[in-house]
Amino acid sequence: MVKDLELGAEIIRSGGLVSFPTETVYGLGANALDPFAVARIFETKERPAFDPLIVHVADFQQIREIAHWEDPRLQLLADRFWPGPLTLILSKTDNVPDLVTSGLSTVGVRMPNHPVALELIRRSGCPIAAPSANKFGHLSPTRAEHVKRNLPEVDLVLDGGPTQYGLESTIVRLAEDGFQILRPGGITREDLLAVLPESKAQLKIGSPQAPGMMHSHYSPRKPLYLIDPGSDSKNDTATMGFIGFQKPSGRDYLKEILLAPTGDLREYASRLFNALHELENSDVTAIEAVRVPEIGLGIAIMDRLRKAAYSYQDKL
Repeated sequence: MVKDLELGAEIIRSGGLVSFPTETVYGLGANALDPFAVARIFETKERPAFDPLIVHVADFQQIREIAHWEDPRLQLLADRFWPGPLTLILSKTDNVPDLVTSGLSTVGVRMPNHPVALELIRRSGCPIAAPSANKFGHLSPTRAEHVKRNLPEVDLVLDGGPTQYGLESTIVRLAEDGFQILRPGGITREDLLAVLPESKAQLKIGSPQAPGMMHSHYSPRKPLYLIDPGSDSKNDTATMGFIGFQKPSGRDYLKEILLAPTGDLREYASRLFNALHELENSDVTAIEAVRVPEIGLGIAIMDRLRKAAYSYQDKL
């Protein structure tokens, strides 16, 4: 892995693309300070230019290169959750190309909790802009083989095994009276409330302020339908795939994946995207996924499922 990391760092420094593991999903990384390298991310992912990127750092010195860090509440959050699956929306410096932030005056920053990611950033000597390593709007990758199958043109894929969380980071910005969650993820609202109050101000969003905020996102190439626990399907399930906690009663599916039979939401989240990749590349004609309770991490899981199913719900 040491030789691979050094090769990856050389590729990043020369303006290339490296996919690397984090604790959330695999990222598609480029030098965040090189607009030409960042443009390759958008081109490779077929990502619209209005959707900003997250910048990954390995230390606080790199943060001060790209963002302003005066608010003492930021340090409270960093002390509690970094390295980890929390992205903070900060006021950016002029060092950050406008392409990274889609022209916004703010930039999303996080410090990933994965040894391969951190070492790649350190060896590269620059912050790394990295969205998930997949075509725009499609399933996020939680294993190296997902990246290799869907983005074969990437210069290098660093294989760090399956990711821990399986969902992208929680994205937070600060208002005068507390935090606002722009995208739910591995850090829950309850986790954040242990550090800071939640803002009472209504969340107002025009153009995307952070990744993953569109109605349709994280979608498999097979139609995905959401169903309630214990409900009767409206589809011919004999040709479909199934995702849920427990085996469905009274219905037979072509392929069934039980993500967390004990009801553990963390296990469910960590396995969700891999299950969707497996079904997407199987013989099933469509997928049914059972809704999960919207408590704690269940909020982030349902956020991903709703966006994955958004384009298909009117076809039920």
